[in-house]
Amino acid sequence: MQLKHLRTLLSPQDGAAKVTCMAWSHNNAKFAVCTVDRVVLLYDEHGERRDKFSTKPADMKYGRKSYMVKGMAFSPDSTKIAIGQTDNIIYVYKIGEDWGDKKVICNKFIQTSAVTCLQWPAEHIIVFGLAEGKVRLANTKTNKSSTIYGTDSYVVSLTTNCSGKGILSGHADGTIVRYFFDDEGSGESQGKLVNHPCPPYALAWATNSIVAAGCDRRIVAYGKEGHVLQTFDYSRDPNEREFTTAAASPGGQSVVLGSYDRLRVLNWSPRRSVWEEAKPKEIANLYTVTALAWKRDGSRLCAGTLCGGVEQFDCCLRRSIYKNKFELTYVGPSQVIVKNLSSGTRVVLKSHYGYEVEEVKILGKERYLVAHTSDTLLLGDLNTNRLSEVAWQGSGGNEKYFFENENVCMIFNAGELTLVEYGSNDTLGSVRTEFMNPHLISVRINERRQRGMEDNKKLAYLVDIKTIAIVDLIGGYNIGTISHDNRVDWLELNETGHKLLFRDRKLRLHLYDIESCTKTMILNFCSYVQWVPGSDVLVAQNRNSLCVWYNIEAPERVTMSSIRGDVIGLERGGGKTEVMVTEGVTTVAYTLDEGLIEFGTAIDDGNYTRATAFLETLEMTPETEAMWKTLSKLALEARQLHIAERCFSALGHVAKARFLHETNEIADQVSREYGGEGTDFYQVRARLAMLEKNYKLAEMIFLEQNAVEEAMDMYQELHRWDECIAVAQAKGHPALEKLRRGYYQWLMDTQQEERAGELQESQGDGLAAISLYLKAGLPAKAARLVLAREELLANTELVEHITAALVKGELYERAGDLFEKIRNPQRALECYCKGNAFMKAVELARLAFPVEVVRLEEAWGDHLVQQKQLDAAINHYIEARCSIKAIEAALGARQWKKAIYILDLQDQNTASKYYPRVAQHYASLQEYEIAEELYIKGDRTKDAIDMYTQAGRWEQAHKLAVKCMRPEDVSVLYITQAQEMEKQGKYREAERLYVTVEEPDLAITMFKKHKLYEDMIRLVGKHHPDLLSDTHLHLGKELEAEGRLQEAEYHYLEAQEWKATVNMYRSSGLWEEAYRVAKAHGGANAHKHVAYLWAKSLGGESAVRLLNKLGLLEAAIDHAADNCSFEFAFELSRLALKHKTPEIHLRYAMYLEDEGKFEEAEAEFIRAGKPKEAVLMFVHNQDWEAAQRVAEAHDPDSVAEVLVGQARGALEEKDFQKAEGLLLRAQRPGLALNYYKEAGLWSDALRICKDYVPGQLEALQEEYEREATKKGARGLEGLVEQARQWEQAGEYGRAVDCYLKVRDSSSGSLMEKCWMKAAELAIKFLPPQRSLEVVQAVGPQLIGIGKHSAAAELYLNLDLVKEAIDAFIEGEEWNKAKRVAKELDPRYEDYVDQHYKEFLKNQGKVDSNYKILHKYVALYATHLIREGGYGQALALYVQHGAPANPQNFNIYKRIFTDMVSSPGTNSAEAYHNWADLRDVLFNLCENLVKSSEVNTPAHEEFETMLLIAHYYATRSAAQSVKQLETVAARLSVSLLRHTQLLPADKAFYEAGIAAKAVGWENMAFIFLNRFLDLTDAIEEGTLDALDHSDFQDTDIPFEVPLPAKQHVPEAQREEVRDWVLTVSMDQRLEQVLPRDERGAYEASLVAVSTGVRALPCLITGYPILRNKIEFKRPGKAANKDNWNKFLMAIKTSHSPVCQDVLKFISQWCGGLPSTSFSFQ
Repeated sequence: MQLKHLRTLLSPQDGAAKVTCMAWSHNNAKFAVCTVDRVVLLYDEHGERRDKFSTKPADMKYGRKSYMVKGMAFSPDSTKIAIGQTDNIIYVYKIGEDWGDKKVICNKFIQTSAVTCLQWPAEHIIVFGLAEGKVRLANTKTNKSSTIYGTDSYVVSLTTNCSGKGILSGHADGTIVRYFFDDEGSGESQGKLVNHPCPPYALAWATNSIVAAGCDRRIVAYGKEGHVLQTFDYSRDPNEREFTTAAASPGGQSVVLGSYDRLRVLNWSPRRSVWEEAKPKEIANLYTVTALAWKRDGSRLCAGTLCGGVEQFDCCLRRSIYKNKFELTYVGPSQVIVKNLSSGTRVVLKSHYGYEVEEVKILGKERYLVAHTSDTLLLGDLNTNRLSEVAWQGSGGNEKYFFENENVCMIFNAGELTLVEYGSNDTLGSVRTEFMNPHLISVRINERRQRGMEDNKKLAYLVDIKTIAIVDLIGGYNIGTISHDNRVDWLELNETGHKLLFRDRKLRLHLYDIESCTKTMILNFCSYVQWVPGSDVLVAQNRNSLCVWYNIEAPERVTMSSIRGDVIGLERGGGKTEVMVTEGVTTVAYTLDEGLIEFGTAIDDGNYTRATAFLETLEMTPETEAMWKTLSKLALEARQLHIAERCFSALGHVAKARFLHETNEIADQVSREYGGEGTDFYQVRARLAMLEKNYKLAEMIFLEQNAVEEAMDMYQELHRWDECIAVAQAKGHPALEKLRRGYYQWLMDTQQEERAGELQESQGDGLAAISLYLKAGLPAKAARLVLAREELLANTELVEHITAALVKGELYERAGDLFEKIRNPQRALECYCKGNAFMKAVELARLAFPVEVVRLEEAWGDHLVQQKQLDAAINHYIEARCSIKAIEAALGARQWKKAIYILDLQDQNTASKYYPRVAQHYASLQEYEIAEELYIKGDRTKDAIDMYTQAGRWEQAHKLAVKCMRPEDVSVLYITQAQEMEKQGKYREAERLYVTVEEPDLAITMFKKHKLYEDMIRLVGKHHPDLLSDTHLHLGKELEAEGRLQEAEYHYLEAQEWKATVNMYRSSGLWEEAYRVAKAHGGANAHKHVAYLWAKSLGGESAVRLLNKLGLLEAAIDHAADNCSFEFAFELSRLALKHKTPEIHLRYAMYLEDEGKFEEAEAEFIRAGKPKEAVLMFVHNQDWEAAQRVAEAHDPDSVAEVLVGQARGALEEKDFQKAEGLLLRAQRPGLALNYYKEAGLWSDALRICKDYVPGQLEALQEEYEREATKKGARGLEGLVEQARQWEQAGEYGRAVDCYLKVRDSSSGSLMEKCWMKAAELAIKFLPPQRSLEVVQAVGPQLIGIGKHSAAAELYLNLDLVKEAIDAFIEGEEWNKAKRVAKELDPRYEDYVDQHYKEFLKNQGKVDSNYKILHKYVALYATHLIREGGYGQALALYVQHGAPANPQNFNIYKRIFTDMVSSPGTNSAEAYHNWADLRDVLFNLCENLVKSSEVNTPAHEEFETMLLIAHYYATRSAAQSVKQLETVAARLSVSLLRHTQLLPADKAFYEAGIAAKAVGWENMAFIFLNRFLDLTDAIEEGTLDALDHSDFQDTDIPFEVPLPAKQHVPEAQREEVRDWVLTVSMDQRLEQVLPRDERGAYEASLVAVSTGVRALPCLITGYPILRNKIEFKRPGKAANKDNWNKFLMAIKTSHSPVCQDVLKFISQWCGGLPSTSFSFQ
């Protein structure tokens, strides 16, 4: 961050006039400065002074200069300023929101000592320090102050953290104390934090550390727990003075410290996690900086000085202009100010976590901010200034943002939708969806507040194309899933989130109620749909209808009106809602019923005031009255009594309105007197209960408050005396008796004798009660009372009186009870019978008159029948044994089962007339089987048949009919019935009848007659499937004849006769239909043929247009040409495709050629631009003259071909001379040469070759010689003869070559003769170099056939002395050899002697000598290696040992190289070869240690080779034991670090295959990928293109020799290539080598991070990181686990090869470890 001086706000004075304190308001609009004269100056954000006010002392008696202002801070709402003074007081001034508002003191806090510093971190909380060392808190709400903590040392400084949740205080003794109101989960400690070396007057709390400085001229940065992070020491700088003040930027990323003439800036580096000092701001004559204040948005810093000056600086890292509309000012790494250049509005974008803001974008119609940090995403709404920061892991910038919703930002990334609500720092929710269209996502965030619902946040989105999910974003759970049967193309929630609308691809509109989970289809063909803003009213369009749902709860009630256009939108405002419709070029507005919209919405939202206000604007109509009623009910439920009163007034319910008015007056009075809600007062609650007629609740409310009198008054007022007396009795009220008397008198006065009687009864006066009951004409009550009291029964007169009254009143049952009670059964029975109380009568009769019981049961039944209780009467008739009556009752009561049961018990004659009635019932219920059974029981079978016939159950009817009718009668019946049905048009029923009597042909005839072809076809398919195709064809023809072509088409196609369909349409001129049928049913090319015929019928331009439309123009031209319609083809190409004309000419020419019209064909070929085809035509017909004519005229290049063709003809006639002449004219001597060769005329061939193609002469000669060799002796003679001819012709070189090629094992003399002749000619006539080559070729051949002397003589002719000596030696002609050496070159005398000694030694004449032996061993080994026998050479050294002779080193290296390069060595069987190589190299290294070659590069190389050989041998041994499979794989991997000595492609192949075999697929993939790269490099001959990225940080070498050849066969390479490709496509493997605890590749000996090299394990070659077993020989070790595993494998498998490996390790490493086996 850099400081740039902007302006001087307050000019400095000449003397000391210290600026004591400064502060910026939280809204960045005001800046306050307090000067030495205790006046507060107020500036606006641009630095213009706008206001000022003077501070006041605690007590005026001490004067205005009795104090200094030491601290000043704005309140969080920027409307107040707190001033801390040294006269032990803090004043809080209310300065208002506007400039010039009156300044008033709204709080003051008197303290015990001087205030030294002050901060206002949170609403109502001021924190300040005192001179006595206390840090206190003042609460502006309660006007009280309290101590947070106390120290013994003066508070010199006080600061807060960035969030204002923690404070730091610095004290005069150097102590720094920390305190948290809320540690925000950081877990940092509180209390004394640091002891700074001096008083920390300059103290700042940044994001990552605390910065303190003072008079010792050192700046110290402390960590979060007080440890020193950094120190900046300026104590030795003579220009620096003490630090007086410090301020941290609002983002906490920078700190500025003030001293003399200087501001020092520290910037926090997030990448290095240290403070970096920027260039200090030095201003001469500034003097000491006494105060610093940083603007809340971080863009400005103000500094106050000792001389009273205030300077303003711009703080900025960088600035940029975005799209010429916005200015982006980066005031810190994590803070950016975005300024709209046109409006001047500013937004501060800040990362709360201190992350660096990378890039800011302004999207969504330039309203929304998007910015990224490393770990978070910043979003903001510029209009509402709502900002969010959410955790966000970088995804490569692939996010897509949608800003359609004003409250929430939708972010799509990798198939996931994330919602962020502006102003919230947590993601609102995230769901998986692939559908990014905003029309397929609906979010509703508190858009319409509803009563009883604080937060309402819901999301609807598509899970797949047919499934919608609805999520409650607050709870984060799914509240609904809708599975639809069609693709959904639009969805939207209503504003309250209770209803979801969605439309599918078939334009069907559905409504889903989220609470009840019900889906309703509300509209078809919906082209437009929208919720009316601010309501739950729905508007949609269906074709030419505008549909409006004013009450969405009743979706079936829709208001529809006609419109003549398309709905394009909704406009709501100015008290009306309009639907905008485009009708042609004009837009028409259709107005909706605002009343229904506004009232319904207000009611839904519980906003009854809004509903009342709206209703008051309407006239009283039935609809308005209904609205007032609804509102009155809801207002009462919500206790909004004034609204309820207004509603009842409007409705004219005066009593209710008056009652509520009185209730409201009580509530208002209580509210005025006691505060709070008046509706909670008990009288109000009781009156509301009374209004709802819930008097018990009102009583309970009164009694809870002990207002007994009020409860009683309520009941008395309502004349509810019983409840009133009950309350008085329950509460023991003294007026109880008076109430009772009053109540009785009132009853008597109002002639309520019954109530009076009940009252007397309740008071125990029975007689008085009976008297009153009788007086009231209630004898039943009198009887009840008498029956209940025995003493009253004894009063006979009273009882008689009562019974007479009962009989008079026809209360016979009650009279009977009374007679029975006084033991008069006869009278009781009479009364019971009169009163129809038969139950009591029967019970009494059973006891007193048993004979009467049957009569009574029948009478009871009759009574019940009269009462229409037939089902109850049945049992009584049964009891009375009246069966007929019982049956009639059962039938009347429709108790069919009971009726059947009774009938089954009766005789046949009685029952038979009732069975049909029951059967008819079951027939009506379609229970035909039961009905049939009953008809048969009733002997009415014919009725059963009729029943089945009427029901269409012909089969069952048929079954019954067969039983009781003759077959022919049945058929006649059915066919007659069927014909009747046919006449009535009931064809299906007729069909069933025909089929039932097995006459389907009559049904088919019927359907055909009535042209019901579908049914006809169905029956034919069912009964005559073999005739189905013919029927379809027949119908097709009939329909075609009638002109019903589409129906005919169906039948033709069903008969598989698509051609007939096409021809039908063609003959009718319906080409389009014909084309459609051909395309659908006629195979690949049928439609093209039809299109062609169609076009041909049109002709000319019309044909071209048609074919172009069908995209078949070119195909049609080709078709015309194929069908020899060349005129039509030419016409089409001329009109549309001129480039096709040559092609048509060509095809026409071919046609003419086939027709034998060669001259016309020639003309067409030339027009087609294909004269060569004409030439070929004539050549084919052997018309050479015409061919040559055309070729010369039109295609000179073809002349040669004509001549060649002519020549072939001549050859066929064996006229070689003519053919040769023609071919030479055609300049094709090569062909002449070939023809002579094929004819075996080699001399002519050689002649032609020599004259015309001398370059091929040598090759021809060789071919001739090969032919000669194949022919055996005859051929050899030819060769010799040819050689002699060359010799005679002076072609000595060719002659020599011919002689040298003579090979005949049967005739040595001939070969010797030829070879000698060749050598003689070469020496005489050929250049020295060639003669030398010939002699060197002939010499060994002569030696080979035992002619050593002849060979030696030849060598001596060319002074090849050594070769001559060697020839004599090989022929064991030692004397000649010695003589030649002695005479011609004495240097070779020793050479001959050595060979002679060797000869003698082999003859056993000389003792063996070690050196001589190894000299010859080396010679023999060299010979063997040249012959490819490295194995035999190795065996030599196994047998004789490997001496450390430098001359032999190349042999050893060659054996090693051949062995590691040879195929088939990666197996258990190869162990002994590897063991031999290992043992030889071990013997060699042991010898090297004892020789002068010790520790030379050669020695080190052989040691590496020995290690490699040991790995290979151990690998082969491990391959022989199943449990050592992973050991073998690890050895293959370890060998990769030695690819500078091994063929790289073979090593990577073996390692990859081994890793794949044991399941290490990552390693296998990487190694085999490398192997494929190497094979490609071998093909290209360079390793430059190799990519080494996979092997970075490993010890696998990059620089390796390029293998000369491929070491892996092609088939295996292809297998590897296929596997690697498969795995790459699968993408399930990571292309990374496995790592171990060092963080390095697990098989790498060197750890990259540390450079430490580990020892390789002797068993696996892997680095040993722990559990090391060391051997006696230094540098040799093994991993304990691997070692134990190897030993265990030996013990379990007894493998001799593994034992051999162990034996070698013992030899090599100086013995095995003492703990040879352990499982620790």
